[in-house]
Amino acid sequence: MPTVQDKVIAITGASSGIGEATARLLAGRGARLVLGARREDRLNAVVDGITAHGGTAAAGVVVDVTRREDLRRLTDTALERYGRLDVLVSNAGTMAVSPFDELRQDDWDAMVATHVTGLLNGIGAALPVFRRQGTGHFVNVSSTAARVIKSPQAVYAATKAAVHVISEGLRQESGPGLRVTVVSPGFTHTEGVGKGASPEAAAAMTKTRDEIAMPPSAVASAIGYAIEQPAGVDVGEIVVRPTAQA
Repeated sequence: MPTVQDKVIAITGASSGIGEATARLLAGRGARLVLGARREDRLNAVVDGITAHGGTAAAGVVVDVTRREDLRRLTDTALERYGRLDVLVSNAGTMAVSPFDELRQDDWDAMVATHVTGLLNGIGAALPVFRRQGTGHFVNVSSTAARVIKSPQAVYAATKAAVHVISEGLRQESGPGLRVTVVSPGFTHTEGVGKGASPEAAAAMTKTRDEIAMPPSAVASAIGYAIEQPAGVDVGEIVVRPTAQA
């Protein structure tokens, strides 16, 4: 039967939301985890919680995905602790959306740096490891916003569309030993929805989240499904959204 038992899985953005839910689900299925995030206190709490319930997780690695050396430290930790890396889940994200007229260019830069540069930094760190092993799996978290663009989410949507383009190009170059999966969640009930957004956008997004959003565990289940497939089977994309989302 397909399984994630004993697979070594690194996850970015693991201190809350989808990343935390994914870590807990995979730990419960016997995966060996290396968890990365910027907030050390929250990350350590996730690691401690998993360990307390019998799961296996390395000490949290403080990771800012915009920094190449941080991603290399994440992959190096997996190799030092477990001798290999089977999966990299690139989940770190920011949703500081705003109308263009507000000219919040620092927020635009942050979304590009996190979703595009951060994804590339993860590929740069993990791809050489996967090539040496002859196997490996990239799981890249995108968004349904990449397909249905709604104001004021244009920059966010553009960065998530880039996740699809990069992932497809990577898939085409991967060869038979590597797998590439894009997971595209719809509205998910996380603290990141509206965080850093303009006040009007934040209020609208938070209201919609509280009305219709699905739990992060739904996305974690989709990620788990892709990872547990047997060798030679590549799940290219999973779209998972609440039924109430148009």
